[in-house]
Amino acid sequence: ESLPETQPESIKIMAVTEATFQEWEAKLEGSNFFGGDDPSEEDNNNLKALDGSEPPATFPNVFGWFLVVKMFTEEVRSTWTAPKGKGGKKDKKGKKEEKKEEVKKEEDDDEDDDFDNMFGEDEDDAAAKEEIAKKAKEDKEKKKKAAPIAKSIILFEVKPWEAEQDLDSLAAKILGIEMDGLLWKTEFKKEPIGYGIFKLIMGCTVEDDKVGVDDLLEKISGDFEDEVQSTDILAFNKV
Repeated sequence: ESLPETQPESIKIMAVTEATFQEWEAKLEGSNFFGGDDPSEEDNNNLKALDGSEPPATFPNVFGWFLVVKMFTEEVRSTWTAPKGKGGKKDKKGKKEEKKEEVKKEEDDDEDDDFDNMFGEDEDDAAAKEEIAKKAKEDKEKKKKAAPIAKSIILFEVKPWEAEQDLDSLAAKILGIEMDGLLWKTEFKKEPIGYGIFKLIMGCTVEDDKVGVDDLLEKISGDFEDEVQSTDILAFNKV
């Protein structure tokens, strides 16, 4: 009695259909994510639908989106909420401005209370007033230092001069670049350009106040000018 045929484990069926990829490709035209400029729950759900399968390179918008979203950890992706759309960013900005005003008002009220409580009838005591002003300034400095560090995720491509270029060696050299505030994503991809030439797709996270994106790309082109023809940003997103 013959055993039933089984599908080899190495073969993985694409979980998303061609029609769905076409729909995604159109939706991502002009946008970094499905919800607009910021990642959302929809991006996480669509990534799960791929079930680990890489989308075809024939859908460049989807393929670029996939590379960017994969750079976020599963823990971070689980915190993404429903898409805000184009208006979400404006509302978010408005709320930030309101919050700034509230914090500033609280700081001013606290300073006034400190003066009132400290001086009472001794408002002419210059030494005490100077001490309170100094304390208020120190408190403001502490709040500034406690502010979250602004970071960005960058996805870029590196094109070599010729087909014989050793891209693995070039990638290793680029990953060896060290800058304060720069964190490399060690995984990279090789994509065909044409005529047997491939390009590198690489990513990193930078602290905005410490690393200039243009400076980083110029350093790559300058340090390895004999091997690198050009560098271009594919995606740039705030964390």
